Amino acid sequence: MIKVTQLNGNQYWINPHQIESLEAHPDVTLNMLSGRHLIVRESPEEIIDRIVEYRKRIGAFKNEE
Repeated sequence: MIKVTQLNGNQYWINPHQIESLEAHPDVTLNMLSGRHLIVRESPEEIIDRIVEYRKRIGAFKNEE
């Protein structure tokens, strides 16, 4: 799970494997596989960095090298 922050400051954790796409216009919107759209404070780069760290932590990159 990765931590994200809503525009109102509430923090919560999401499963990064459920993110279908990321949009920045200007707010960052995470489009989830469920069809839900989450608007967050983090930049696209921050989200991507958190996903990479999460995948390293769970060993996901072992199969991708």
